Amino acid sequence: MRAYDLILKKRSGGELSTAEIKYLISAYTAGEIADYQMAAFCMAVYFQGMSHRETADLTLAMAQSGAINDLSGIEGSVIDKHSTGGVGDTTTLIVAPLVASCGVPIAKMSGRALGHTGGTIDKLESIPGFKVELSQAEFIRQVNEIKVSLISQTETIAPADKKLYALRDVTATVDSLPLIAASIMSKKIASGADGFVLDVKTGSGAFMQKLEDAVELAKTMVAIGKLAGKPTIALVTDMDQPLGTAIGNALEVKEAIAVLSGNGAWDLTELCLRLGAEMLVLAEHSSDYQAAYDTLLERLQTKAGLEKLRELIANQGGNPDVIDNPSLLPAADYQTVVTSSQSGFIKSIDALKLGSLVMQLGAGRIDKASSIDYSVGIELKVKAGTYVGINQPLAVVHSSQPLKNEPEAVRDCFGFSQSPPPFRRLIWRKITGGDV
Repeated sequence: MRAYDLILKKRSGGELSTAEIKYLISAYTAGEIADYQMAAFCMAVYFQGMSHRETADLTLAMAQSGAINDLSGIEGSVIDKHSTGGVGDTTTLIVAPLVASCGVPIAKMSGRALGHTGGTIDKLESIPGFKVELSQAEFIRQVNEIKVSLISQTETIAPADKKLYALRDVTATVDSLPLIAASIMSKKIASGADGFVLDVKTGSGAFMQKLEDAVELAKTMVAIGKLAGKPTIALVTDMDQPLGTAIGNALEVKEAIAVLSGNGAWDLTELCLRLGAEMLVLAEHSSDYQAAYDTLLERLQTKAGLEKLRELIANQGGNPDVIDNPSLLPAADYQTVVTSSQSGFIKSIDALKLGSLVMQLGAGRIDKASSIDYSVGIELKVKAGTYVGINQPLAVVHSSQPLKNEPEAVRDCFGFSQSPPPFRRLIWRKITGGDV
């Protein structure tokens, strides 16, 4: 085979065979296909798209470019939860211990922040002493003993994706739907889980800002899971405003503790219960969705999920006292209250701008070499639909230095109206294997 012929075939709208896709990925990973040729291939895919079968073949080829994590030593069905990224998206820190408290194993590899979206690993590392790197034997043993472990993704997972994403990033082909789906699902499949619950975000703070694009991405990823023999469902969820009230690493850990204590924001709490219920059904722990939801609600009310989070922290070297005393988490030197300059209903909260502001404060990465300030972030005091008066607090900015223009930038993220805005749904669509 020649890369030239395959580029031409895809550019002309042809459908590549399984063997042709395997060749492209294996040869590119091995350095036998030049970057400029793979860049041309990505551009051809950008304009011509891929069938679900082609996308599944691409995903599997990328997953098989490195090590496939072997979770066969874990007792029970391992279901992974993945979010496409958002602002204030603390769901993993809540869903993982909550589901594990029901006896369902959670063996999860997570990533770090890049851009305006937060990373689960950065949040965990804000807990004093928490170790995000375990050996495979330690990882398996911990899941069998306490039913949950959260670790960082290893370099051996889907190396083709890492190489291809870096190329897409500089060739304006990041936002190709089949390439996005293959990138996400290749890492998930390589992580070794038996099935997946996907949280596909849509709205101003999501990569897929249009609902129809998010639905199509969800369908593509569910189709990939189905073709790969991995039961997969997706919830298309709202990210038009930040999820919950906290944006920033230590602040989000505090919010996870609050949710598991029964005192969290309703939207974050409800989404975690719904995602967790889907996981229990997929793991065949519960016979139906309502039974699963009721089980998780009971585990939340009895604080079983909170105690499981304490156990997780202690087993991975962290200080479990943060559960009872969140002030042990990193705290910023300055807290600045941003107040409203007008009265009215909060019509909108720009999640993307707030996420970008938090990144600039030091909570995220401009590039992979950037350091993280775990203490900084923004704490929302209102949500869309809230009525506020003049000088009422909108948010608190946690920073390492005195603020300059940031309060005005935060204030500009809030849109007002004189009448209550329409209620925006938390979950827009559920996509199952039957939908693809």
